[in-house]
Amino acid sequence: MGYHHLALACKDIQAIHDFYEGVMGFELVKVEIGPVPEGGWAKHFFYRMEDDSKFIAFWEMHDVPGTENFETSIAKGAGVPDAINHISFDVSSRDDLQQRRQDWLDAGLEVIEIDHNWCHSIYTKDPNDNLVEFCLTTGTFTEADRET
Repeated sequence: MGYHHLALACKDIQAIHDFYEGVMGFELVKVEIGPVPEGGWAKHFFYRMEDDSKFIAFWEMHDVPGTENFETSIAKGAGVPDAINHISFDVSSRDDLQQRRQDWLDAGLEVIEIDHNWCHSIYTKDPNDNLVEFCLTTGTFTEADRET
């Protein structure tokens, strides 16, 4: 079992679209518009990540009470360092990871690369100021890995 979608609010849907469709390669497949129970209305944008069961989604809010100055960063909103609350996407191979790295560099983004000894990751920031990761699992797990 996996998750169906992750939904996040945004302030600049065009920047989100340019990043998630243009740079990340996730296709916008559905936009829903509807009222928000607390008042106002919103558009919900769904980007297909892999297939029609995995999405990342963004809310563009309009006239929703209390949202005039909301924080879009999931880490900053929780009051933790950027690396704590972040979004990680999988890749299937080292070639795919390196292609994603090059895509980010070609888009003018800063890229950090870390070998965690059981997975290899690259990181950048999205327009919401969230740390975004592509990660390749490179190791296997043992009982010793479960020790705390």
